[in-house]
Amino acid sequence: MDIEEKVKLIRENLDKEIKSVQSTNDLSNLKVKYLGKKGCVTELTHDMANLSIEEKKEIGRISNELKSRVDAIFSECEEALKNKELEKKIASEKIDITLPSTKISVGSANILEKLIEEMEELFVSMGYDVVEGPEVEKDLYNFELLNLPKGHPARDAQDTFYTYESTLLLRSQTSPVQIRTMLKNKDKTPLRVICPGKTYRRDDDDATHSHQFTQIEGLLVDKNVSLADLKGTFDVVAKKFFGEERKTRFRPSFYPFTEPSVELDISCFNCEGKGCSICKGTGWITVGGAGIVNHNVLDNCGYDSTVWSGFAFGFGAERLAMLKYGISDIRTFYTNDLRIKDNFDRKDND
Repeated sequence: MDIEEKVKLIRENLDKEIKSVQSTNDLSNLKVKYLGKKGCVTELTHDMANLSIEEKKEIGRISNELKSRVDAIFSECEEALKNKELEKKIASEKIDITLPSTKISVGSANILEKLIEEMEELFVSMGYDVVEGPEVEKDLYNFELLNLPKGHPARDAQDTFYTYESTLLLRSQTSPVQIRTMLKNKDKTPLRVICPGKTYRRDDDDATHSHQFTQIEGLLVDKNVSLADLKGTFDVVAKKFFGEERKTRFRPSFYPFTEPSVELDISCFNCEGKGCSICKGTGWITVGGAGIVNHNVLDNCGYDSTVWSGFAFGFGAERLAMLKYGISDIRTFYTNDLRIKDNFDRKDND
């Protein structure tokens, strides 16, 4: 049998056998049969050593053409098998997207931290700086420079956490931060600062009180500052946190570091001023205290009180959050129950 007849027979046999291939394993075995060391295509060139140069060229050309054709057939078959296997895999691994997903509960920022950040953003937009100070404070900054003389009830050990040194204590307010800021302002230029932070007072731990709580205090020092400026600032805060329809009012009060001093009230968001349990039937809710900075405080910090004036205010972060989110127990802020966090998120989205 000459070379051309052998090639014709190989092609015919390959065309028949390739049709019976069902897997990549079958294809691999067939490749060995035709293209392996002892394969029928390879054997075409085994006896070329005894042939003439012209015969070698002819057989080489024919065998190379055959090998290229066989390679092409195997590549085409391999591609078809891979596509078939992929389709089969996709069909067997399909996902029913109509099934409900598994909900995984995740944490979020503590509600107090979130409220403080919102307050900071609001005041920064009005030109205030956010400042911080030490929680272990000197009596000088916490009381004396704030116009609380020795013997004042607020200094009593029953209300204040003193350390082993009588002049050191856990700060009972964030006002010392304001004092430190005014003292550092050597050029005595206008100031706008907000001072959020933890404070400490001896108190019973119950549903509405805690020995540790968070204050958000603010201070503005400039020339010709009046209660009207304070009222405008308070209006912005009230509308931001409790709704654009909120009304505000001042009630006379007393604080040693401000004169005159006022209580900051907002119209009740629950009953719209008609009277309910939240506002105790008055239609108003007290959310903080404020006033015009006492002349003694300005003088203590190096400001000439005949030239400079200012206002200061303070909010309890827990109280604001309890009112905003309808929380009745202050201890809620320090729990890690994710169900409570979900309630906060829903109320924010409403």
